[in-house]
Amino acid sequence: MTASTWERFADLLDPPAPPEAAELMTAAGMPADPWQAEVLESTSDRILLLCCRQAGKSTITAALALSVAAVEPGSLVLLLSPSQRQSGELFRKVSNFLRSQPHPPVVSSQTALTITFANGSRIVALPGSEETVRGFSGVRLLVIDEAARVDDNLYRSLRPMLAVSGGRLVAMTTPWGKRGWFHSEWIDGGDTWHRVKVTAEECPRISSDFLAEERVSLGDWWFRQEYEVEFVDNASQMFTFEEVTEALSADVTPLYPTNNR
Repeated sequence: MTASTWERFADLLDPPAPPEAAELMTAAGMPADPWQAEVLESTSDRILLLCCRQAGKSTITAALALSVAAVEPGSLVLLLSPSQRQSGELFRKVSNFLRSQPHPPVVSSQTALTITFANGSRIVALPGSEETVRGFSGVRLLVIDEAARVDDNLYRSLRPMLAVSGGRLVAMTTPWGKRGWFHSEWIDGGDTWHRVKVTAEECPRISSDFLAEERVSLGDWWFRQEYEVEFVDNASQMFTFEEVTEALSADVTPLYPTNNR
């Protein structure tokens, strides 16, 4: 009996424990960066990832998705992005993790955007629209990609999916101005959220020479948003977000008061 045959036979007698996310990343040849390890060790049910491009936010959430499906039988994991193409890219990373594992969870069926496992768990990738997400319930992990560009109403319609299951919500994005639900939760969401911010300088795979070139090519506004992950005002705005906020006062009587009776 060859070694590989014996290993498969031994797995049938004593199957390995379902892999945790950190183990999945190591097996795929992508050991976690310090910030990724912070996310993996977090016990929070609400996580916001404010990350530069290519920081590895899709990688860490793909590992989390596969780990939840493997460790928690019968769990439902939803991967949501503003477009089907983006959802498909995140789903592809999950599939790559699955193929890279020495002892992968057993898959009973797989389509272009859904994996069903033998333990009853599912991972489903969806484009961001209310028509596609309504009807799902009992979600154990909800991942929102490019969250700053996800509509506020859609975000509000997603949260009830976690009510009964007590599931986790992980939202990841680069900034998209001082607007929308992600910006509000990042600034004013309180202690409910575990916040992780990753700039390009903190990513070991992005060189300082490349960043210097990008700053010149993109200009200050785009560089601050994409690589320094700042919530910057729109370049076409006449007034900044701070100027508008400072102009508001509860002590001034409205010119056209509303009737709240």
